[in-house]
Amino acid sequence: MENERLETAIFAGGCFWGMEHMMRKFPGVKSVMPGYIGGHKDHPRYEEVKAHTTGHAEAVRVQFDPSEVRFEELARYFFEIHDPTQTDGQGPDLGPQYRSEIFYTSEEQKQVSEKLIAILKEKGYDVVTRLTPATEFWTAEEYHQNYYAKTGEEPYCHIYKKRF
Repeated sequence: MENERLETAIFAGGCFWGMEHMMRKFPGVKSVMPGYIGGHKDHPRYEEVKAHTTGHAEAVRVQFDPSEVRFEELARYFFEIHDPTQTDGQGPDLGPQYRSEIFYTSEEQKQVSEKLIAILKEKGYDVVTRLTPATEFWTAEEYHQNYYAKTGEEPYCHIYKKRF
């Protein structure tokens, strides 16, 4: 079965609409799901997350084929499609739900992420991205899924910037 080969990465880097839109374009990515992770409430809803009552981040769960793309390539891209130096926000979107965080699903993902952060810091970036073991990922409401594809708009907080 094809799904048995897939691996999962979970990234939080601002509004999940833009993260989803950008990650879908990456070769080897098979699915991207917006949702919530890193909080203390089961089954959080958007309005609760937005009101800062759950502790969750807006994030995307990325399923990818490791025979086509390595986690390191996805993580590098993650650091280049959001500002990893901005605390609790991306551009005009402010709040702890928009924090920069990698929720790693393996020790290898943690080590790769630590290495990339070290490289960015050596280049002079004051990276604030957190590294946290993945916990329960709660899928966002249906109206958040494929948001930019549905509306025909483009992300305003996620612009590619080469950092590596």
